[in-house]
Amino acid sequence: MLVKGQLEVHLNAAEGGSVHSVVISSSTGSFSDGKAHSVILQRNKRAVMVLVDEDLQRTMRLSSVSEKTSLTLARLYMGGVPPGEGAGLLKTTVSFYGCIKDMAVNTELLDLSSALRYQGVDIDSCLLEERPKHVVLPDEGDLELEPTPGPVQPPAVAPTELSALPPVPVTCAMADQTGSIPKAHQFGLSRHSHMTVNISHQAVRKSFSIQLSVRTFASSGLLFYMANPNQMDYATLQLHGGRLFFTCDLGKSSARASLPDPINDGQWHAVKADFGKKSVTVSVDGQESAAVQARGKASTLDVEGKLYLGGLPAKYTAKNIGNVTHSLAGCMRDVMLNKALLDMESPASAHATSHCFTVAQEGTYFDGSGYAAFVKEGYKVGSDVAVGLEFRTTEQNGVLLGVSSAKVDAIGLELVNGQVIFHVNNGAGRISATYTPRGNAPPLCDGRWHVLLANKNKYGLSLTVDGIMVHTDNPHSQSTSADTNDPVYVGGYPGEVKQNCLTINTPFRGCMRKLRLIKGHLTDTHDFSTAFTLQGAFPHSCPGAAL
Repeated sequence: MLVKGQLEVHLNAAEGGSVHSVVISSSTGSFSDGKAHSVILQRNKRAVMVLVDEDLQRTMRLSSVSEKTSLTLARLYMGGVPPGEGAGLLKTTVSFYGCIKDMAVNTELLDLSSALRYQGVDIDSCLLEERPKHVVLPDEGDLELEPTPGPVQPPAVAPTELSALPPVPVTCAMADQTGSIPKAHQFGLSRHSHMTVNISHQAVRKSFSIQLSVRTFASSGLLFYMANPNQMDYATLQLHGGRLFFTCDLGKSSARASLPDPINDGQWHAVKADFGKKSVTVSVDGQESAAVQARGKASTLDVEGKLYLGGLPAKYTAKNIGNVTHSLAGCMRDVMLNKALLDMESPASAHATSHCFTVAQEGTYFDGSGYAAFVKEGYKVGSDVAVGLEFRTTEQNGVLLGVSSAKVDAIGLELVNGQVIFHVNNGAGRISATYTPRGNAPPLCDGRWHVLLANKNKYGLSLTVDGIMVHTDNPHSQSTSADTNDPVYVGGYPGEVKQNCLTINTPFRGCMRKLRLIKGHLTDTHDFSTAFTLQGAFPHSCPGAAL
């Protein structure tokens, strides 16, 4: 808390314990100077460190009783507290007047726009900084690509106007070398991505062993499945919550084996699923599960001679294996049945499979030819919405996201000439906010990850890229809602689809991750592998090592 221009930190780590506190004074006499200041509060057992502006440091040492006590946060208030809350504990309950940004707990950045409640707060704008003038564009015609001024992320010195800084010379990074692994296959390029391999049903009737290598970042998906025509007998290996589950049903009872450790870490894992004498086990990298016995008198697995790998055909409905029937977004290789290598180069059939990148990281790769489509039933933008995502690219142009009605109402995010532009049309004309890298900001085509948050409300829109925000007011006070009921297109859109808030149709080339659509307190996180249409996109497989 700020008390008479000084920063005070109070901490009580144990119920009934004493309150520890430190007071830090600014070298200029007061922290209430209109400048940006950084604060880090760090605890390591009994030691608590407070660091202000990276050079003012104070420490306090807790009692031995507190050393093994975890600090439990039931509620986290920022900028003030509700009436009556903490009145006997806080030195002051006067609400903070100013701006707070980049709040992180245990290195995880908090999304302030998704707070449970807020009062007297202007989310995603700082009234202490000069806002740029709004830009209103007509419904027709090309976008004027003059950079919109906006505030730079405040350093621990007097803030500098973003418009006063020169644009960053654009030098894009080299494109990722998307080398591939011989005889490894990528699945998950659609919900029904799969291979079908013919096998002998006699080879699995009394016992079988299937071995394979898998690499994935996905949390769920189907690795293999076989069944008889009526699906009473079946065997399947599924990934659920990052864990493997191997299930066999001999007609009247099933046995399921699993391991507790997740495997969706992007590393190759050796997997083995064994069935014999009514018993099933699964092992990963040599660690084997406990054997699970099927009940009942049946002792044989009667299936037809087809083994589905990586998923199931669209026309095939698996009835008895739960809701993990979609394709695994990941890579498989070296699949063996009873120690005999299966021919994945010449399967009986295959759909929506591809090569595997030599090196991959979490993220969905767009190859510059397609898009991902979400919310088939239609997404209602309305008066308030926020879009969050992370992207990396070596290109200056590309569609990031669009939602558009057949009339004019729409929102759009795009990369144009190395700038990110957020467009909104509530029916009375297009409004835009433009982020242009300036000063020491890196170009957006540097091949590194960039964090984006676009926020629309009744009064305007804001666009935050890598912590730097630009804001545009809504000049049409009577037009505040974008009335859409249409799919969300990411990375591009089909040629026959109209997008009223995108000025280009260049498909995005690069990677995206952590796509979120936020309305009030509700955040919908969209896994790219769940898109109802994928074209030219590789879910959970971004080429290149993490930077």
